[in-house]
Amino acid sequence: MFLKKKLPDAEFEIMKTIWRNPSPITTLEIMDKLDPRIKWKQQTVLTMLVRLAEKGFLQTSRVGRERNYTPAVKEEDYMQIEIEGFVDRYSGNSFGSLVKTLYDGQNLPEEEIDELKKWLESRG
Repeated sequence: MFLKKKLPDAEFEIMKTIWRNPSPITTLEIMDKLDPRIKWKQQTVLTMLVRLAEKGFLQTSRVGRERNYTPAVKEEDYMQIEIEGFVDRYSGNSFGSLVKTLYDGQNLPEEEIDELKKWLESRG
């Protein structure tokens, strides 16, 4: 599969673009769909795509002169690893501590607290 390791921000931007568009997706489509604030040259994107394929995040195939990319890792699976790493790093691996920090910082709206309560109740 893939290493349980956080992707560099630039590679993560590429993966977000791939995850959020129909697969397979071509290099030119990726370039077109990237956040407009990102001004990478095509060679930079190609380099990152090669790295992502080597890390096992992408499957590639060639159709004519174009290369197609398909995610080999689901966005939900990767986000789980990101979240686990974040909670571990910033909250001592305590989900409760993370929620308390968000709540104490008044960053958690009442609707989200209600949603969290419903989710916790559904988990038993």
